[in-house]
Amino acid sequence: MSGDLLPLADLRVLEAGQLLAGPFCGQLLGDFGAEVIKIEDPGKGDPMRQWGRVKPEGFSLWWPIVARNKKSITCDLRVGRGQEILRNLIQHTDIFVENFRPGTLERWGLGYDELSKINPKLILVRVSGFGQDGPYSTHAGFGSIGEAMGGVRHITGEPDRPPARIGISLGDALAGTFATLGALVAVHARKNSGRGQIVDCAIYEAVLALMESVIPEWDIANLERGRTGAILPNVAPSNVYESADDETILIAANQDSVFRRLASVMERVDLSTDERFISHDARGSNQGELDVIIGSWTREHTANKILELLNAAGVPAGRIYKAKDMLADLHFKAREAIVRLTHPVLGEFPMQNVVPKLSETPGRVRWLGPNLGEHNKEVYGDLLHFSDSELAELVEDGVV
Repeated sequence: MSGDLLPLADLRVLEAGQLLAGPFCGQLLGDFGAEVIKIEDPGKGDPMRQWGRVKPEGFSLWWPIVARNKKSITCDLRVGRGQEILRNLIQHTDIFVENFRPGTLERWGLGYDELSKINPKLILVRVSGFGQDGPYSTHAGFGSIGEAMGGVRHITGEPDRPPARIGISLGDALAGTFATLGALVAVHARKNSGRGQIVDCAIYEAVLALMESVIPEWDIANLERGRTGAILPNVAPSNVYESADDETILIAANQDSVFRRLASVMERVDLSTDERFISHDARGSNQGELDVIIGSWTREHTANKILELLNAAGVPAGRIYKAKDMLADLHFKAREAIVRLTHPVLGEFPMQNVVPKLSETPGRVRWLGPNLGEHNKEVYGDLLHFSDSELAELVEDGVV
């Protein structure tokens, strides 16, 4: 990679909207060098500035991550002068990311038909709960609703309890990730066509994309997946087991050859020839019985000993990590999975690094989430050539 140029440095992204799904798309594009200009409401900004665990100083610990590598400008898109500013910005924009409720841009006179006349190469990335059309398109749709409708909530949790939620905003993150994929595919297509297009990413469809074979299982085989807790039915052994020192170890040895290695480590070679466990299907049919046998073995050894034996034998196994484990882990450190930057008030600030790693053109976290309107003068002055007096008038009128 020559110099300090990042792989998406030739792209300018305008990000409107708030909270997580659309902004996560902007985060991913910014991680690889795109110039991401985030438009926020004057005076209030993105609610993500207040979300997450907040220290006594009043700073969100989430905002520096989701807004990293972005420039912040303020603009009220609900008023005519703000809408005209957006039109001016669109002339200089490759990708416009928004996650308003469908129809909002059109009510503001900022639909794709109009914006593409200003900039035919514009790629409009639209992230919403249910997509831009269809009977549910105008419904309010947070990530949690997309997770429910997309199917992941139904299969999450213990079988004797109501559906559980995963402890992160999975639906939003998936939608932002697929929106990023769509944006980059559209950039590639633009090289041939010379024109932009709309990327329509629905949260529920992003969740649905991960649902493996649940649809044909029901439609063809009349099988409905349910909540199964820590296991997958008929996939064994793949479960959590307690050690002698009360740690929880995850062991995944469901492939035939891997199971034979596990049986050898346990000094129970007989298990690999036992008719109950001799094949994938047999182990699945006798899953509970097999888990009892493995659990009895793990409770005879410390977690460190179990992992030492299994790692040496090539059996996938590991601890269930918490944040403190990630921060202390040598592999995380060797891979630089966690990067530390300096926050102006909080000091050293750790966060997850850029994923994936590219050998020649890697991404990088260059700065933390900015202050509200921190880049007004840079963007409005240098890019749109507003004079100081024009900018001051817009501020006084509450437009920016």
